[in-house]
Amino acid sequence: MNIHAQSDALRRRNEILRVVQAEPVHSQDELMAVLHTHGFKVTQPTLSRDLRELGLLKTPNGYVAPGAMAQVADFIPRDSRLERVNRLFRESVLAADAAGNLVVIKTPVAAAQPLASAIDAADLDDVRGTIGGDDTIFVALSTVAAAADLARHIQETAGISPVRRRTRA
Repeated sequence: MNIHAQSDALRRRNEILRVVQAEPVHSQDELMAVLHTHGFKVTQPTLSRDLRELGLLKTPNGYVAPGAMAQVADFIPRDSRLERVNRLFRESVLAADAAGNLVVIKTPVAAAQPLASAIDAADLDDVRGTIGGDDTIFVALSTVAAAADLARHIQETAGISPVRRRTRA
């Protein structure tokens, strides 16, 4: 690749970011028209590649730049996000147990990351964040009571019993 083509791609991608951050853009055709008015000639396959390379997401309100990713959850109604997390609790949770202000959730292999992401997106009360591994999630809550409440909710939703601990004799 020659150096001029590389600098053209960088300039074009910078302009794409500037445009989608400045105004709502709902389609590639619309973005191509705006870029054309700004002096950029671009084909649809090139524009698709640029959007993919930039990591832009298409939302109901237009394309969203990576720096605005936290706002994407706002485009999905909270009820839908809660529905999704409860469905994943039913489908994916093998065990859930409160441990201090944490809830430890066990899932089948490879199910922890999608569930952790859904918990984060659901904006559940008192949840401060998640750490998801391959089959285990740690959910940090603001209080011990909130952790106990969430563990109980997950157990009830998933139809599982609380974890029973053996006491040592």
